[in-house]
Amino acid sequence: MTPLEGTAASQPAVRAAGVLLWRDGPEIAVIHRPRYDDWSFPKGKIDKGEHVVRAAVRETEEETGIVPRLGRRLPTTTYPVRDRTKQVHYWAARPVAESVFIPNEEVDELVWLPPADAEARLSYGHDVDLLHEFLNGPMTTSPFVILRHACAGEKLDWREADELRPLDATGRTEAANLAGLLHAYGPARLVSSATARCVETVLPYARLTHEPVVTDAAFTVGDTSPDRAVERLLSLVADGVPTIVCTHGEVVSALVTGLCKEMGEKSPDDPSLRKAEFWVAHLSGGSMAALERHSLRTTAQASATT
Repeated sequence: MTPLEGTAASQPAVRAAGVLLWRDGPEIAVIHRPRYDDWSFPKGKIDKGEHVVRAAVRETEEETGIVPRLGRRLPTTTYPVRDRTKQVHYWAARPVAESVFIPNEEVDELVWLPPADAEARLSYGHDVDLLHEFLNGPMTTSPFVILRHACAGEKLDWREADELRPLDATGRTEAANLAGLLHAYGPARLVSSATARCVETVLPYARLTHEPVVTDAAFTVGDTSPDRAVERLLSLVADGVPTIVCTHGEVVSALVTGLCKEMGEKSPDDPSLRKAEFWVAHLSGGSMAALERHSLRTTAQASATT
């Protein structure tokens, strides 16, 4: 049977992004929207061409005045809204800093409540389910990013030493865009392949966060092997420090597979990355709470969530 035109089944989903904000206590942030007279979590529609990570941060800041630091990926919530389906991508998040809430047109109240009180206040069952999912996992996690360098032209067209091949115009734009997305997860140690294209990929982030870039031969094509790269990656993971590793397509799959194996998790069916794509593993106490994949070419992607 062909769905009738205009039904929720035939219309594209309304895509949105938001966060479950929490602070020590724990306490959960719940907002009241006067337009709907409901209590829910901060969220909003993704603008055309906007990346889902950027949308989650922007909407939270616009509705609450709080800049969120993204933690682990939470399940995507899907529910009907009139003749459409709404799909909301969520993260657990903490405020970057304490702030005073100022009522606005969209949100006139924000309250911080213990989990049981937050559950009682929420207007929708799907938000209650999201709260339970958050409470059933680790609250505090540490991000570990595996990033493939941005576009650097065609290797066959480059006549000089390969380690000097720079980003091209597309790659420079990608690097600038990556800085903002990666910053949503907070400041992180920067470890890079010792090639120009990898170092240049993380330079905008380094300038934004004032983090130094440390090069490492273990992630440098021509100087390493998949086994060596994985061994070095796991030593960095053991430090428990938020980290971004920028490397090459030749070793990305081995790094993701090796990390999942170490954490006792199933590896994604396709652990590889295209240029300027990245995986974010959310780690806690020697385990992986969530794994998400992002591309600048699509506004929302989470290829694996554990």
